[in-house]
Amino acid sequence: MDETRIRLVAGLGNPGREYQRTRHNVGFMVLDRLAADAQLPWDYSEKWGAAWAKTNVILIKPATYMNRSGQPLAAIANFYKIAASEIMVVLDDFALPLGRLRLRAQGSSGGHNGLESVFEHFGTEEIARLRIGIGAAPSAGAVDYVLGRFFEEEKPILDAAIRRAADAVNCVIDKGLDAAMNVFNKPTEEES
Repeated sequence: MDETRIRLVAGLGNPGREYQRTRHNVGFMVLDRLAADAQLPWDYSEKWGAAWAKTNVILIKPATYMNRSGQPLAAIANFYKIAASEIMVVLDDFALPLGRLRLRAQGSSGGHNGLESVFEHFGTEEIARLRIGIGAAPSAGAVDYVLGRFFEEEKPILDAAIRRAADAVNCVIDKGLDAAMNVFNKPTEEES
């Protein structure tokens, strides 16, 4: 059975300078890496409410806040007639250790408001996603944690994770989700 080809990759985050390089914006960071590697400029579409770049796939960064991420994704998917099965979402996850990647074809939102919004707009949880570990949030103050910046000592791990996540996205596009899961869901030597 052939896998469905990914046509749209969405990074989740919050718009605005105050949120740049925060833990919750790791999805944006990965898409920025993908666009830079492909030497693609970002355009902004008022109609979609998102920054976007196009190569062999469409890259999108919603300009809405995290909990409304599904709206611009649905708008661009409707315009290009892209099915939910042809979408991959890149997002942060504080249930994973810093830098750890986890690719999945489907499943719950795990309490992630941005992913929940995507599910609501598409009416399914069967949307591929790449979660990037941002480290465990304290039991109290999770909101402040995800909206906070990375510590200086975490930045080398973060930078390596962003590079690896961009490689994972490219692998999904080129070889399919199953092949990418076999490679990128395994812990790196540093994590073992």
